[in-house]
Amino acid sequence: MTRIVAGTVGGRVLAVPRAGTRPTSERVREALFSRLEHLDVVDGMRVLDLYAGSGALGIEAASRGAQQVTLVDSARDAVDACRRNVAALGLADRVQVVAEKAERFAQRAPLAPWDLVLVDPPYDLTEPDLADVLTGVASSLSAHAVVVVERSSRTPEPTWPDALERFDRRAYGDTVMWFAELAGAR
Repeated sequence: MTRIVAGTVGGRVLAVPRAGTRPTSERVREALFSRLEHLDVVDGMRVLDLYAGSGALGIEAASRGAQQVTLVDSARDAVDACRRNVAALGLADRVQVVAEKAERFAQRAPLAPWDLVLVDPPYDLTEPDLADVLTGVASSLSAHAVVVVERSSRTPEPTWPDALERFDRRAYGDTVMWFAELAGAR
């Protein structure tokens, strides 16, 4: 069972796709959002959740005060789960669901820059494909933006485009979170 950890819809249970996703555990989401709130990139911010699955990461951000969240996934079951969750939680005014490949969506310029980008791709996504996604989003970030990539601890550090530099790495069991920002932001 996947539920939102905190915020306005904290404790509410999410629908999850029948197959093809591995929702981020509550423990990892709690630790991740504690870190993100410390970095001041959640409340009032624009958030992009690529490879959204159930939408748990993006919906957690909305529950904790994100101004606008976009959930992107191409799998029909995932998109349906995201739409059901957004409707059931009454978040349609702040959370948009986009049925599109994350690789394609990342290449388009948004209406306004992203403040937080959450990238939780399937573990079998190739490193070159992940690098292409990161290159795409790098040009669409606000000056203070944070990009978080969730991967298996068995995969290497993502290949960051020149525009991004890693500033943190957090491990939670078999899950690793890589944090990056615009190069020279610190």
